[in-house]
Amino acid sequence: MIRPSRAKTAALAVAVLATGALSACGSEPAAGGGTPKTGGTIVYGHVQEPPCIFGGWIQQAYISRQVLDGLVTLAEDGTVKPWLATKWAVSPDGTKYTFTLKDGVKFTDGTAVDAEAIAWNFDLWENKGGNSTAKVSIDPYYKAAKAVDASTVEIELNKPFPPFLTLITQGYFGIQSPTAFKARTEKENCEKPIGSGGFTVKEWKHGEEVVLAKNPGYTSWPATAKHEGPAIVDEVRWKFVADGVSRYASLSTGESHVVYEVPTVNWKDATSRYQTIRYITPGKPVSFYINTKTGPFTDAAVRKAFAYGADRKAAVEAGFHGVIPYEGNPAVSQATPGYNAEAAKAYAYDPAKANQLLDEAGWTQRNGDKVRTKDGQPLTIKLVYGSGFIFTQEGATVLQVLQEQWKQIGFDVKLIPATQAELWGGKYSDPSTFDATPSYWTSPAPSILWIVWRPSTADKPNGSNRSFYNNETLSTVIQQANSEADPAKANDLYGQAQQIIQDDAAGIGLYTQNSTYAVAQNLKNVWLEKSQGEPVFSDAYFTG
Repeated sequence: MIRPSRAKTAALAVAVLATGALSACGSEPAAGGGTPKTGGTIVYGHVQEPPCIFGGWIQQAYISRQVLDGLVTLAEDGTVKPWLATKWAVSPDGTKYTFTLKDGVKFTDGTAVDAEAIAWNFDLWENKGGNSTAKVSIDPYYKAAKAVDASTVEIELNKPFPPFLTLITQGYFGIQSPTAFKARTEKENCEKPIGSGGFTVKEWKHGEEVVLAKNPGYTSWPATAKHEGPAIVDEVRWKFVADGVSRYASLSTGESHVVYEVPTVNWKDATSRYQTIRYITPGKPVSFYINTKTGPFTDAAVRKAFAYGADRKAAVEAGFHGVIPYEGNPAVSQATPGYNAEAAKAYAYDPAKANQLLDEAGWTQRNGDKVRTKDGQPLTIKLVYGSGFIFTQEGATVLQVLQEQWKQIGFDVKLIPATQAELWGGKYSDPSTFDATPSYWTSPAPSILWIVWRPSTADKPNGSNRSFYNNETLSTVIQQANSEADPAKANDLYGQAQQIIQDDAAGIGLYTQNSTYAVAQNLKNVWLEKSQGEPVFSDAYFTG
């Protein structure tokens, strides 16, 4: 389903909204403040339970980040820093990346984290279906990986792709033990992946929690870590609490120490009582894919009328109590490098303009329900949304407000809630099943544009292009940006791509995907990694 190019850097990734939530990197646990205590169990209240501990969904990356180390990591300033790799070199033509690995690092099954293991993981992502998001993040640029020697691995690309290093900082690229993966069943790998991270999976109580145990032999912390050494706490109980009211209340009762996705109605209260962290996710924001292949939205004028016809900004600000920012750019969020702020200004609420466009498009009549019609057909829009996993109840309320505003213009918008199983199982994959569907896709680089907007052809279908928008000019511009070595020139090209999408209303912006956390005052050094906003618990400690 995150910026140097942005003029204001305050919201680029992690915004600390109360003191003590994050601290400067250092080797002493006390960097977070207070007198540290060794041991203890962190109880963390999360929202959704993933199908596996690792995989291609952001909810999987959140938890796999605790267990699986990455090759490199992303620092707060957007630069790539060492993790399992101590250094790397890029060939003059930009197609070969040679990584030197840390000495002596072992997976928790006792096998070596060596070059062969790294190369095997890349082959898993690309060729064996181990992780769809890892694969599409580096396609079609990835070519091969090979071990030069035990501590040197070479990654070869088909063509230059400067975003490559940034992309592999994501949790989807966590390194697993090839020995364990090949020796165990799919279920065992799913439930207890073997990595070299700060924690191991002790137990998964399905429907309730995953218990993570400290890895006492941890030696491979990233350069962005807040201390050196194994985790300070003994365990993390990663609990699944879908109800936002219950999840937030668990902080005050002491049932949890950290909660994710604080209901926005409780955010002001949280900032006065707890340490709070708010992260604006980079990548594609929560925006509407607009079906350009079939139905009313094949006409660009109708798409633009839909964009003009509701006060999306006011609905977002009211529905989320001013906590979650409106995002007018449908292609990339304001936390993404190369963000086009001018494109985000398009289609401000203008009902007169919306009515004019629909009149010009021939939707001039209205039926007894005041719905516009053309050739006897009503202007009905099937809007399918992920209920309870993409959209919280607050988000669903925003859609209901928009539905009423679109009604005044003459759109009959049918809100169709879809479960995760329905949406991902293909029930709404055919263009005949929906006219618009809002979703997001996290990525720390503007190359997300290639994943979402690459043309879909018979030979190379692109299931991520949910607008079914095949624009060869757009494709060419994105590919030029993806291979451009000069960041300024690349960002200019990415900006052009965003403008093409916006000018044709192939998508319609709504709001940024946020990660919000509230942390108990006696728990220090909980921080969020830069590329996707996963919480990191290997540096956290309790105070006396």
